[in-house]
Amino acid sequence: HPIGKKQGIGFGAAQVYPFTQRNSYNHAGNNENGQLMSFGNHRCFVGAIIITEYGNTNCSAHKWGIIGASAMQNRTECRIFDPMIVVTGAAGFIGSAMLGHLQALGYGDLVAVDDFSNPAKNPNLEGKKLSHCVHRDDFFAWFEKHAERIQFVHHIGARTDTAEFGEDVLNHLNLEYSKRVWELCVKHSVPLNYASSAATYGAGENGFSDDPEKLQNLQPLNPYGLSKHKFDLWVMQQERTPPFWAGFKFFNVFGPNEYHKKRMASVVFHAYNQIKETGKVSLFRSHRPDFEDGKQLRDFVYVKDVLKVLVFFMENRRNSGLYNLGTGTARTFQDLVLPIFSAMNTRPVIEFIDIPTDIREKYQYHTCADMDRLLKAGYNQGFYTLEAAVNDYLPNYLTSGNYM
Repeated sequence: HPIGKKQGIGFGAAQVYPFTQRNSYNHAGNNENGQLMSFGNHRCFVGAIIITEYGNTNCSAHKWGIIGASAMQNRTECRIFDPMIVVTGAAGFIGSAMLGHLQALGYGDLVAVDDFSNPAKNPNLEGKKLSHCVHRDDFFAWFEKHAERIQFVHHIGARTDTAEFGEDVLNHLNLEYSKRVWELCVKHSVPLNYASSAATYGAGENGFSDDPEKLQNLQPLNPYGLSKHKFDLWVMQQERTPPFWAGFKFFNVFGPNEYHKKRMASVVFHAYNQIKETGKVSLFRSHRPDFEDGKQLRDFVYVKDVLKVLVFFMENRRNSGLYNLGTGTARTFQDLVLPIFSAMNTRPVIEFIDIPTDIREKYQYHTCADMDRLLKAGYNQGFYTLEAAVNDYLPNYLTSGNYM
């Protein structure tokens, strides 16, 4: 069943009204001859109830799930309500962009989870129509209370500073907290997307394949990457899972709503502001003989592509697993800044600076996502080129101060 949006959707002589009901049920329906038959027991949520113009229920839910129309004639208990979509890390870069994207697609009852302590993030949530704002410390109790209305969780929240070396903080927020989210989704049969990171690949000496059989070989370079890797490993060991789940190893994401990230904002954001202020841009020089200055390689992915992938898996809920989320193409930092100069009608002037000593030994010189598994899972919507992404980001967001 499709995930329902807030409004009723025209369906011939019928209307489709959204609701959630996740229980173990006998999946019944009509075969090609129009006969009612069972397709076996499944555990998932139902996305819509279809009511014809005569008021007859073709596909109805009762307390224990969904059964065929003929078996529903003596059943009267049926609840219809707007389903909730939960986004953790909602005040941050990708989380707030996700809320804006879902709102633009017509989804209602969006729930924002964060600690909401950073005033610099407040503009990310302006204009968002939220049914609940839940402090992350209160989220687990809130989840238990509202579980039957939650249709999907996007767990984006994490401590994402790659220069953070406090392992206790990272283990609490990125590992133990994520385990609790997973366990609640298992308990209440709620589908889940969660954010992992390309930082789990370390220097890339073992490649960038998201093949689960190769997961044990990865060697993250920093505590942040290690915390994400530990959770990925833990997930792969779980026998009890949500009805659908997908983890995504985000590569170098950039785009609207990253403005508060300061040092951890993308090179696109920093380059734009440097060029605007000084007419030139500073890039890290190489401290390795096998890479020229500015020729370090990254798989840069526009946040709009990230959001499309997350929504694709939310709406289709097939092929649970861990996936890379990049573009499959590595570009240099010089490749990145040249279209920024062009978009700003400025002659390119690039200087090189040393990589800060606190991250120098943990710095990735090359990343490139192996996208085969994502494509085989059915995603076929393509990705922005680096140049096209820059030409959308700068005029429509950076120069105008707009948010998603």
